[in-house]
Amino acid sequence: MSHQARIAFAGTPDFAVPALRVLLDHPAPVAGVWTQPDRPAGRGRRPRPSPVKEVAEAAGVPVYQPETLTGAADREALAAAAPDLLVVVAYGLLLPRQVLGLPPRGCVNLHASLLPRWRGAAPIQRAVMAGDKETGVCLMHMDAGLDTGPVYGCRRTSIGADDTGGSLHDRLAELGAQLLADNLDDLLAGVLTPRPQPAEGVTYARKLDKREARMDWSGDAAVLARLVAAFNPWPVAETDWGGERLRIWRAEARPEESLSLPGTVTAVSAGGIDVVCGHGTLRLHELQAPGGRRQPVGQFINGHALAVGTRFY
Repeated sequence: MSHQARIAFAGTPDFAVPALRVLLDHPAPVAGVWTQPDRPAGRGRRPRPSPVKEVAEAAGVPVYQPETLTGAADREALAAAAPDLLVVVAYGLLLPRQVLGLPPRGCVNLHASLLPRWRGAAPIQRAVMAGDKETGVCLMHMDAGLDTGPVYGCRRTSIGADDTGGSLHDRLAELGAQLLADNLDDLLAGVLTPRPQPAEGVTYARKLDKREARMDWSGDAAVLARLVAAFNPWPVAETDWGGERLRIWRAEARPEESLSLPGTVTAVSAGGIDVVCGHGTLRLHELQAPGGRRQPVGQFINGHALAVGTRFY
């Protein structure tokens, strides 16, 4: 059936682009791409197309950008495209039941976790913050719940000590695309049977909030190090330094304890800036001063007066 089938795609950010490219390389035509409306971005706050829109338009595929899919009029274009299968990757809109029931082969979703762990909006960063040793991406059949549908298959990857939210994002995007490519013909042919998710092990990955990026130095150094890694490249961990915001891009937890108050700088060198935590010490390796660019700590201390005894808040 795959040579006759029609596919539609719904996705918005960079994470969705590798999967879209898989569909564009497949013999089945992509009948249309749905993505979020252009949003203001950059210093000029000019409307910017999503990465998915840019790729789709370059490929000559029709692009649709409804604010919602809840109204009948919003769904007309999707119904007219008559896709046999709808592939959804980080679209950003909930699909109502009327959409889920539209394609004969249903709607499938690539989700960046090992379901049922980390259902929800920010599975990559939550896995890093929790100290998970492994994560992955799952291909699932969509139902009306939040990432609750049965799963066709998963790909796994370990979370390394040097991983960040950004590095894991990029790796999982490619793994997801491979997973989709390996299963696409069978999905179109309707010969795959997904397995229900286990009832146990369910966790939810709530959306990231920029307020979470503020460092609480009374916490555990290992937890703070994971927060720094998870929030790189967004929203980026930060602390108050003399009334200004200092952004922390890379750090590591150290076991050294100190009698100084949490947030106190105890060592400054090209090898790192040590900051006292409630438990342990956090060694900062890459920083960004207000209005400046991110720098390795050796460059940072050459251009900024930061002394032992300074306190971050």
